[in-house]
Amino acid sequence: MSDANENEVADEGWDDEDGPENAGDDPEAEGVPSSEGGEPRDNGQAERSRGRRDEPPYEGDERSRAALTFVDDLLEHMDMDCDVELRRPKPDEPNEIQLEIFGRDAGRIIGKKGQVLSALQYLTNRVVNRPGLEKRYVMVDAEGYRSRRDDTLATMARRLGKQAVTEGKIITFEPMNPRDRRVIHLALAKFDGVVTKSEGEGDERRVQIIPVRR
Repeated sequence: MSDANENEVADEGWDDEDGPENAGDDPEAEGVPSSEGGEPRDNGQAERSRGRRDEPPYEGDERSRAALTFVDDLLEHMDMDCDVELRRPKPDEPNEIQLEIFGRDAGRIIGKKGQVLSALQYLTNRVVNRPGLEKRYVMVDAEGYRSRRDDTLATMARRLGKQAVTEGKIITFEPMNPRDRRVIHLALAKFDGVVTKSEGEGDERRVQIIPVRR
């Protein structure tokens, strides 16, 4: 925007949940552990890793299990040495379907800025949300990548919230997907001196941090 009292925050790497982008960057550049090393697989016939988690498995409902089966089969066809399991949804998102990928090739599944992971999540959402069914959001994570990214977004939101208060200027983010916008809103929900709102339509929807006068 052109308002002299408004700053725009450039895209710092949030992914697009509405569709995949090109992948293929060094995962370590994004703080993601590289999983390219290790011994070569036996022509794709090596047994995939199982049972890393200590807590009892979460079984979920029929649509959750359908998402799990889809991702598991896709990883198998991609010849990835990793496994996937259902995670128990958070209390404030009881209908969300959460899947976690872990194993030697998890870094390859994440890809550049999480773009491979986002492509996988996009496909899984399409499979789960067939026409005529109630909308269910599917979140696919790998080795805690999205959790770490949520923490990074929340930290950045609080830093920019402080900047908005200090400078008395509206700060506008680049377009973000719904989940990332929600992280920003929640991070600043109780932040003194600012309010947040989303504006725009579709892929152009973005968050504004607005300083409030007392």
